[in-house]
Formats: sequence, C-alpha cells, structure tokens
Amino acid sequence: MSPKTLIRKAPAEQAAAADRDPALLERPRVAANVEIHEPVETGAPWVLQRGEHQHFRLQPDLARLVRAMDGSLDHVGLAAVLGPPWTAHHVGLAVDKLAESKVLDDGTPVERHSSWFRFVPPMTLQFTILRPERLLARLAPVIRLLAGRASATIATLFVLGGVLALALLTPEVDAALGRPLPFSAYFGVMIGVLATTAVHEVGHGAVLTYYGGRPSRMGFMLFYMSPAFFCDVSDGWRLSRKEQRVRVALAGIATQSVIAGAAALTALALGPSDLRDAVLVFAVATYTSGVVNLLPFVKLDGYIALMSHLDVPHLRDRAMTDARRFLAKILFGGRDYARELGDRPWAVAFGLACMAFPLYVVAGALTLWSDLLQRLGAVGTTVVLLAVCYLVYRLGLGFTRLAAEGRTAGAPLWRTVAAGLLLTGAAGAALVFVTVAHTVSAGYVAQDQGRVALVLPSSADLSAIRPDATVRLYRAGLMTREQTGTARVAALTRTETTAPLSAFLPVAATPLELPVTTLPLTVDRLPADRTGAARVDLGSLPLGEWLYEKYVAPIWRR
Repeated sequence: MSPKTLIRKAPAEQAAAADRDPALLERPRVAANVEIHEPVETGAPWVLQRGEHQHFRLQPDLARLVRAMDGSLDHVGLAAVLGPPWTAHHVGLAVDKLAESKVLDDGTPVERHSSWFRFVPPMTLQFTILRPERLLARLAPVIRLLAGRASATIATLFVLGGVLALALLTPEVDAALGRPLPFSAYFGVMIGVLATTAVHEVGHGAVLTYYGGRPSRMGFMLFYMSPAFFCDVSDGWRLSRKEQRVRVALAGIATQSVIAGAAALTALALGPSDLRDAVLVFAVATYTSGVVNLLPFVKLDGYIALMSHLDVPHLRDRAMTDARRFLAKILFGGRDYARELGDRPWAVAFGLACMAFPLYVVAGALTLWSDLLQRLGAVGTTVVLLAVCYLVYRLGLGFTRLAAEGRTAGAPLWRTVAAGLLLTGAAGAALVFVTVAHTVSAGYVAQDQGRVALVLPSSADLSAIRPDATVRLYRAGLMTREQTGTARVAALTRTETTAPLSAFLPVAATPLELPVTTLPLTVDRLPADRTGAARVDLGSLPLGEWLYEKYVAPIWRR
C-alpha cells in the first residue's frame, strides 16, 4: 500500500472541515487510531499510521509536531516546544492540514473495523489469517543466509533452467494443457498453486524483515474473483532507499519463479504420465502467474515495484485522477483542471490504462468462467449475473466520477447533460446495431452403435437450437482445447437424463454425473473421445439481445 500525502484531501473531507468543533483544534490531540513510527535507519522517513492500513510519510519537523500533540498544549505552546522556525501561525496551518486528513481527534468515536476482514475497492476481499511479524523475526538468520549472492545465482539458474525445460518439452506441455486430467492431478495442481502463492507472500514478508521492516498481516483473498493470498508490507514505506522497496515488491515473483523452474526441471526427469502432466501444468500456471503479477495497471507486485522505483506515492490513484480530468475536459469542457502528476507526461496514458484494465480483467474472467459456471446450474448462473451487475455498477460509478470532475472544473451543466445523453445514445446504438456470434456451450457423449448425443444443462437456451444447427466437438483441457469432430443437430427430440461430469469439465473419466437434457446428433466427423465439450453455432444476435441471452436469461430457465 502506498503512503498518502497529508495535503491532498477528498471533497468529502473538505465538506467535513466546516463542521469541526474549533475548540478541539485549539489544543489538538492525535486520534486514538494514529501511531507514529520512527525511521528504521538513518535517512529513512518518519511514517504516520492511521488505522491498520493507511500510512503517511512525514517530514521530521511535522513528525515532531504530531508527537507533541497530546491535548495539553495550544498552538503557542506547541510552537514554543518545537522552537524556531515554528510559530503559532505555522502550527495552526499544520493543524488544519492534519485535521483535514483525519489524523486528529475531532470528537468522533474511532470506528473499529474488523481485524480479520477487509474490502478493498473495486473488487478485492481480504481475510486475515495470521500476524507474521514474530515468526519471520525468528527466521531472520535463515533469511539472511538466503539473501546472499550465492543463493541469488542458484535461484536465477532455476528460473532460466525451468524456462529452457518447458521449451524442450513443448509438445508435452501442449498435450498437458489441452486434454482432460484426472481429479487427482487437478487436486495436486490446486494444492501446489495455493502453497506457492502462500510462499510468494512469505517472500515479501521475509525481504521486508531482512531490511528491518515489519509485515503486519497475512491471509487469503479474492482478487477480481480469483483466489490468492496476501501479505501487508505497508511498513516498507519506512525503508530509506527505494531500491529496498522495489526488492520487497518483487520478492514474491522471484520466489514463485524459482518454484516454477524447479517444477519444470523435475518434469524433464519424469516419463509420460499423469504426474508429469500435472507438474507441467503447475509450472506453466506458476510462471504465468508471475508474469501477470508484473502488470502495473492494477495493485499487483509490478505496480508496487513501479511506484517504489519512481518514489511517487499513490501513483495509480493520482494517474487515474489525471486521466479522468483529461476525459472530463474533452467531454464536458471546463478550465480549472489541476494535474496531480504534472511532471509526468505519461501519467494520463498510464491512468487511462489503469482505468480500463480492471474492466478488461473482469470481462476476461466472465468470458473464461461464465460458460463453466452456467453449466453447473442455478448457483453458477446467479454468480455470473451478479458479476455482470457489479461490472455495470462500476461503469456507472466511473461516469459519475467523470461528471463530478467536470462540474468541479466549471463545466456547464448543459454540456454535461448533452455529453451524458450522447454517450447513452451511443451505447444504445451499439446494443441494437452491433452483432455478436450466438453460440450455446454444451457437451457431448458418445453412445452405443456410433451415436453421439448433445448434452446441455437446464440453463441452456434450448429454444434457439434448430435442426441442422452446426455443432463443433472439442477435447478441452485446463487452458486450451482442440476441435476433434463436427456434427449437426439431428432433431429436437429432448431426453432428460444424466451425463458424466467430463462432458462439462476438463476432467478425465469419473463416475460423477449431472442431470442434463440431450439432443440427438448426426456426426460428420466422429471424435476420438467418448465425452468432451461442444459448441452449437446459432448465427448472430444484436449485442443487447446477446447480453440478455448470455447472462440474464439463463437464471430464468431454472
């Protein structure tokens, strides 16, 4: 988490300033949830912590003032304690700024937030499991041993050797990613990925401990609908050198890359088997996770490293503010648009990417998981619909903030309304005139005497399926799939029955079955597998109708 500057204030805080009791500021007292941390070494900053999660970097003089605010001294008394060049006037200005940042006791009871749960907008849920400070302090000798150059050299060899191993095993990797695996293999991969993610977070905490910092909490989180672990290393802002903070940020990626390399090298020694396939899938997934973590457009390790390298606190939020003001000026007009990062010419482009990328992530997750979830029935279709609703809500919230920036900068009301109507009209036109390929995701089962049946969950759009509709048959793996056959719908004769789970999920033969509706198929090219994924091609639909059929209608078909 980045520190925040004490002179930046939100509109809500500006409005609240007018309601404060001036008497409480005559003899200022620091709020009960505020703590001052001394520098960890010479040259390191003072850090003010508000609550568990917010950190502010302070100049030494301001830190001295905050430490002296115990409610017993007025502005004149504080200036006398601090000495020149402080005056009562200077103290008054600083008190106002501190009050606007909610650092001082304003008579409002301190809110006690949950110590084990936290929601981080826009789409992260964190559940604290443990406080790792003492454990990592005990492991300090081991951490110092692993921090040497010899360990770094060995780690680099593992990472590069693993990449080379995957290149040598390219055909085997393609096969492992593109075919169903047994439950045991998926279970092993899942446990391995979760364990590696946990070790990844320990890596952050270990490097912070090595430099004298204190990791505050570790736990489990849902990050844009994806399960992961986290380690709060906000205390890293007390470190004196930005290079140290960059290493803390990248420690997790380095740790998991070493593990991925070790797994890939192990696969070289294994013969053809489900075990080797599972190890290869784990290695690819772990390397991929590390690369994704480097992206700086969401609050992942790559962003923290970039922010630390530039030494620009709250980089992402400030860049997005500049981007919103840039868009607001184009759409709504107005003149008084201040820049948060005026000395960074790339800030607007970076901010636009930061605004768009979370939407891309959520949309990608919906594309990846919606078909799978909807095949699982009412719970899955409800989850998908809720995710779509939240995405629409975030888009609406983004436009509201954009309009607020324009109005604050003096944009005329008529232009704001006109721009809103224009954007609404453009969105409506896209819903009507843009067409999208309409498909129904399903599965297939090969029956006796060469017959093949299309199997669909009850949430599928059966009314849109017509005789002779083209059906593509696939062998689906965890990450890729290969077309293995083609067919056509022979008739609309429905049969209510059950089908193996492997018809819906990329799982090798399993006795588990799900209730389904089947339709007979006329096979043009018989697939090699007895079960697999299928897709029914139904032409195209206007975007609005497609969205309704894809994400809304399935919940009514239960």
